[in-house]
Amino acid sequence: MSGACHPSAGMGGDARLRVPGPGPAAGLPVPGPGTVAGRLLDLAFPAICVGCGREGTALCGPCGRALAAREGEQAGARVGMPSDVPLPLVQLEWCAPYGGLVRDALHALKYRGEQRLAGPLGAAAAARWREASIGGDALVHVPVHPARRAARGYDQAELLARAAGAALACPVLAALRRERATAPQYELGRDRRAANVAAAFAVDPPLRAAVAGRWFVLIDDVVTTGATLVACAEALLEAGAAAVSALTIAREA
Repeated sequence: MSGACHPSAGMGGDARLRVPGPGPAAGLPVPGPGTVAGRLLDLAFPAICVGCGREGTALCGPCGRALAAREGEQAGARVGMPSDVPLPLVQLEWCAPYGGLVRDALHALKYRGEQRLAGPLGAAAAARWREASIGGDALVHVPVHPARRAARGYDQAELLARAAGAALACPVLAALRRERATAPQYELGRDRRAANVAAAFAVDPPLRAAVAGRWFVLIDDVVTTGATLVACAEALLEAGAAAVSALTIAREA
């Protein structure tokens, strides 16, 4: 399966997390450290480790080990639902519990504009997927509403998907769109989250042919009940996807 998002002999079977240096992964809209624009960015706004405050990288190697909390754990996910994996997902994985440094890193990426964190966070997702994946053909991110993207200037899940895709040498397809604005899931009780995101996502019509017959891996920052991932999976399956798995940076209990 060429370009598939699952472990291969070419990866050497080594799923250990290696945190990149300062700057984002290849293909991200933030200038990389090897470019003139990237060097100017780092000179004007030096990266500061979100964990220890050390200057030079958005997340240093020692602090980045927090993202490998599940290293060596058996594949599988319990999210407080009757099934281990919320249907119709065939697999759900995450890197670490949502809290402490992991929460700080996600908040810095999401709310403070520190897009350089997408690289190490995406690398962590890739490391977990190499270790635990049962399969997949391409990555697809869970999109924010266009108004929220415009206000923020980027979509954090898209940055994570691109970084993970670069680390896995896996195709990334921005196939989903958010059809309507929804209340933030963290503001709602667990019993209201599914209704909040029901029918909120759809596959972009020009991309339906590219979706058909493929096994997608959804990428998002945090999973709690899995309601958002389920809504996205349903949209992909309706468009003809063969199967859908999901991978997030963190899980909130």
